[in-house]
Amino acid sequence: MARRGGCCSSAGRLNADNARFLLLAVLIVLYMLCGAAVFSAIELPTEREAKERWEERLENFTRRHNLSRAELRHFLREYEEASVAGIRVDDIRPRWDFTGAFYFVGTVVSTIGFGMTTPATVGGKIFLIFYGLIGCAGTILFFNLFLERLITVIAYVMKSCHERQLRRKGVLPHNSRRGSGTSEVDSLAGWKPSVYYVMLILCVASLIISCCASAMYTPIEGWSYFDSLYFCFVAFSTIGFGDLVSSQNIKYESQGLYRFGNFVFILMGVCCIYSLFNVISIVIKQSINWILKKLDCRCCHRCQRKLFRSRRNVVMPGNVRSRRNISIETDVVNESDTDGRRLSGEMISMKDFLASNKVSLAIMQKQLSETANGYPRQMSCNSKQNGFSGGVGALAIMNNRLAETSVDR
Repeated sequence: MARRGGCCSSAGRLNADNARFLLLAVLIVLYMLCGAAVFSAIELPTEREAKERWEERLENFTRRHNLSRAELRHFLREYEEASVAGIRVDDIRPRWDFTGAFYFVGTVVSTIGFGMTTPATVGGKIFLIFYGLIGCAGTILFFNLFLERLITVIAYVMKSCHERQLRRKGVLPHNSRRGSGTSEVDSLAGWKPSVYYVMLILCVASLIISCCASAMYTPIEGWSYFDSLYFCFVAFSTIGFGDLVSSQNIKYESQGLYRFGNFVFILMGVCCIYSLFNVISIVIKQSINWILKKLDCRCCHRCQRKLFRSRRNVVMPGNVRSRRNISIETDVVNESDTDGRRLSGEMISMKDFLASNKVSLAIMQKQLSETANGYPRQMSCNSKQNGFSGGVGALAIMNNRLAETSVDR
């Protein structure tokens, strides 16, 4: 590869994937710093007030009952140890009967981990390590397969709606069928389902599930509706703080029906939020690609002004395309460069990037059309060996199922 002077030569040595990784790491650190500042400003005064009230109550209690602070603190530590084992002041359901243990393993394999129940024995902790290793991996695989089927269904519905619009406009004949073959695929050459539409659909589905679940939790658990929504997000996103946990009282009205509804809502909510997070990660990746593209363009322009005032920028979409040998049939892009790397197929939502990646978008459009029509996707051995395009990872699923339409807007 021809080396360019100045900052472009240093940028050329920085791989695009590495640059994306470093930029994402910096943005996450900045995001965490901002979040820490906001939460500290909101929650720290309340924490100080609670600590002052507790110290005052502790002092009054020791004075009223003629106890030393050391004795009282020792008693409170014993209660903390009992609380870890599942003992509470109020009557609650047994922690380690079969239904309680089933609720616990559900929080383990789903990675929610509320923390209200934890193994207290050495044998239980050792078993949890191996049990969680296999259970969490299997559940993540289930979530990925659920995501793949969900995206396929959404793409099929969106394609059907798009076909109806084309038939109304007279672009498609009314007697065409979905199994008519390549002619219909060619007639839908301009159609690409947008990742933003998928994100909107998942947002609406997650909101509906959360609102319905909150309507169930509010009267049964005695929480406010806002606390119920807060619990739904914490549980469905597998954050699992444990400050609010459902189905923990010893007795409920229609207890069996409530526990079944609680299980169904948590399962549906976790699947939808997991899918939504992966779609949002694609949008974040698009934004990072756009930032890197802008930074690279600015760097190139500065270097070209200094070194080649009489020449235009040598990095053009046509030049980029000429260096790649692209096979639409095998969905593989081979670089003429020494590394021989394949394009990762990420969704590029910006016009500047779309100009040099039209073939990649055509490949993804072809894959999505075949999936929606039920055609088996043919892949070469090189494509199958690529873990990103053929694996079960969430980003691979999203990249193989979605395309972007922002260029048409």
